[in-house]
Amino acid sequence: MLDNSRNEPEIVGIGACVMDTLITIPEYPKEDTKLRAHSSEAVGGGPTATGLIAASKLGIRAGFIGVLAEDNGGQFLVDDFVRYAVNVDHIEKKTGYRSFTSTIWLAGDKATRTCVFDKGNLPPLTLDERKKAAVANAKVLMIDGNEMDAAEEACLVARQSGTKVLYDCGGLYDGVERLLRLTDVMIPSEEFALGHTGCETAEEAAVKLYERYQPQVVVITCGKSGGILYDGSKQELWHYPAFPVDAVDTNGSGDVFHGAYAAGIVKGFDYRKCCIFASAVSAIKCTGVGARKSVPDYETVCSFLESRGIQVEERVNTK
Repeated sequence: MLDNSRNEPEIVGIGACVMDTLITIPEYPKEDTKLRAHSSEAVGGGPTATGLIAASKLGIRAGFIGVLAEDNGGQFLVDDFVRYAVNVDHIEKKTGYRSFTSTIWLAGDKATRTCVFDKGNLPPLTLDERKKAAVANAKVLMIDGNEMDAAEEACLVARQSGTKVLYDCGGLYDGVERLLRLTDVMIPSEEFALGHTGCETAEEAAVKLYERYQPQVVVITCGKSGGILYDGSKQELWHYPAFPVDAVDTNGSGDVFHGAYAAGIVKGFDYRKCCIFASAVSAIKCTGVGARKSVPDYETVCSFLESRGIQVEERVNTK
């Protein structure tokens, strides 16, 4: 009997999958005016979806679990996963529905992004036995607060099977507590952490999130300031750095950070080293246009870190 375990995704993800139209402009336009764009390009987006592609480009087997529309947007998104070697075996395609799409303005003068989106009208994801098995066989399950019911069910499967749940906490959606209580690696943005806890500082929010939900670790991302890791078992707060680069496009940098962090877990890094590794990947990504195509490969990240005196060593993660 053939052993297919080596081909199974090491990281699976459930969440938003979006066709983005990136429009590069010289500066943010005034209302009710016209402005000539430098360029326009269709790309794939979505927190978990982009995170999975980042992990794949870093050498990890990744797979998306979701529902996409049988329209141009849906086909584009499937093709984009295939382009970056992300497993699409657990994607359902539905006819008669509209894809999740967005338009993003990238202003060159201040390296800012402005996003307008249409969530489409796809039905919610449901998990069959094959999808549950994919979660159980993975080392990491990535979620982002979208597809709430299916994500919660997948978290319960992960908890039973020893799969780590990494939650990209970006949106303050209704009912996020359902997922937070099942999370192992909680990575909220500073905005989410402060908004959800009511704390005044990220440090206070990290401690409060840990005490309330008891994950293995809380990592708060603070943009150009780096971020904060709180290991509640040791009651240690630790600040990890951001790496200064000449940023061209910051769109998707948080999504890439989460995917790189998941890749670090699979590679056997401890949680602190995952922070350093993911911060480096995210920084390098910002030096090119496009959240996905600008993600570096593993060797490039290692060289980037080694040039800054940081050695990268892997250990096998056997789950």
